[in-house]
Amino acid sequence: APAVFTGTDVYQRSFNPQEYLREFYRLSDSQGQPNTFLTQNLRVLQKMFSLDGLRGDTLIDVGCGPTIYQLLSACEHFQEIIALDYTDQNRRELEKWLKKEAGAFDWRPVVEYVCELEGDREKWAEKEEKLRKKVKQVLKCDVTKANPTEPVSLPPADCIVSTLCLEAACKDLATFRSALRNVGALVKPGGHLVMVTVLQETYYAFNNQVFSCLRLDKNMVEEAVEGAGFDVRFSEVQPCPPGNAGADCEAVLSLVACKRASIS
Repeated sequence: APAVFTGTDVYQRSFNPQEYLREFYRLSDSQGQPNTFLTQNLRVLQKMFSLDGLRGDTLIDVGCGPTIYQLLSACEHFQEIIALDYTDQNRRELEKWLKKEAGAFDWRPVVEYVCELEGDREKWAEKEEKLRKKVKQVLKCDVTKANPTEPVSLPPADCIVSTLCLEAACKDLATFRSALRNVGALVKPGGHLVMVTVLQETYYAFNNQVFSCLRLDKNMVEEAVEGAGFDVRFSEVQPCPPGNAGADCEAVLSLVACKRASIS
């Protein structure tokens, strides 16, 4: 594990989105071993976005990184998506895929997998188009700020999705709790938070670089979610598949929470 917290400056300076995608977002590795961590997350995202009430006009993705996997089921239930990430090169990499530029990552196998979960593998091209149309903005964000998108103020959304972001962005539990409050303010009362968080992880690594991760357990995350004004509606822990040298996580927590009506 890294001895120090890898802050925003480290991400901005040395996070390589292409290498990150190559390491963690192919359906099988160079030895042909399946990427169970990814398929497990795709399955639970599909399950969570099928729950009652998880639909509406706007969805905000907090800490999207250079990835789209977390939006593949979501895009069937929301009209407009706003993707947020701190790191410039991650937003640029995402834009490359959205604009079908040369050298963009090939998400097709992942999209096909999700389409198969939803009943028709052949709809992959249609889903890609749908997602490209629905992502209306890609903006810089910093979850440690009271308004994570400042200077932009976004109207409150129907739903927020955040996958594998806050545990990497926050140096300690107090920062994590405060970041959840900041992120929670982006969703309207009665709206939802959909989260995927790794548990007991202290680092993840790729391309000879190590990034820190805040070591969390299920109770810490759920208490922070409740503390940010949400009621947990769905919560599931799945063990991390063994043999992943790129990280030391023990399990993955997936949860859906509903924002409480504000008491005036």
